[in-house]
Parts: sequence; C-alpha cells; structure tokens
Amino acid sequence: MDEIEKIIDEISFRKAKCKDYETMKIEDISKELQDIMRFEQESLKKIEEFENMQKNQDLANYLRMISKNTTQREITEIQEIYLKKIDKEYLNSK
Repeated sequence: MDEIEKIIDEISFRKAKCKDYETMKIEDISKELQDIMRFEQESLKKIEEFENMQKNQDLANYLRMISKNTTQREITEIQEIYLKKIDKEYLNSK
C-alpha cells in the first residue's frame, strides 16, 4: 500500500504545482512539455511494476486512470499554449 500512496502522491504533487505557462517563453514551455511526458512514462512504468508485484488489477487500473487523466490534462494545456505562442511569434515575425 505504501507504493500506491507514493504513486498517488507523486501524481497529486505534479498536479498541484502546475505553472503559469502563459507567461513562459516558448523554450521553457517546450522543456515543460518534455518533463510532463517523461513524468507520464515514469508513472506508467511504476504502475506496471506495482501491477507485477500485486495482483489487484482494479487498483492498477485506477492508478493508470488517475495518471493518464492528470498528465493528459496538463499535456493538452501546455500544447495549446505552446501552439498559440508559436503562431503568435511566427505571425509577428513575418
């Protein structure tokens, strides 16, 4: 159960520390996007390890759902802002 709590805490902490992407530079947003994608991969790897140690498929599915929902929401937010900023910068440079 400690491993489950640790995974949930990591996901919750990530969600709680969302940044103001609107005020960031494109380069910084790109790094944030890479970071969240890496975080998603690491979370899924931990969930798979948990799944191999435990036979509670429902709990593993729940962890997967929380992880995916949280990270996908942040990825979508970052992508939208990133694309707007690229469009704005590209259109302004013409």
